[in-house]
Amino acid sequence: MFGGLFQPTHLLVILIIALLVFGPGKIPEIGSSLGKAIRGFKSAMNGPEEQSGDSTDTKRVENRKE
Repeated sequence: MFGGLFQPTHLLVILIIALLVFGPGKIPEIGSSLGKAIRGFKSAMNGPEEQSGDSTDTKRVENRKE
């Protein structure tokens, strides 16, 4: 049903429309924020045991700066 949905010409048309709507300066910002959102989602899916170690390290660094 969706076998030919994402052909190269379709992706090119979508890219051109995104360029027209958002402009060339905004697209890298959108990609960056999308990457950060995906990384945040993945870290949330890994569980609190990995997050607690990361946040503790961050707090230690912040305390050293003060």
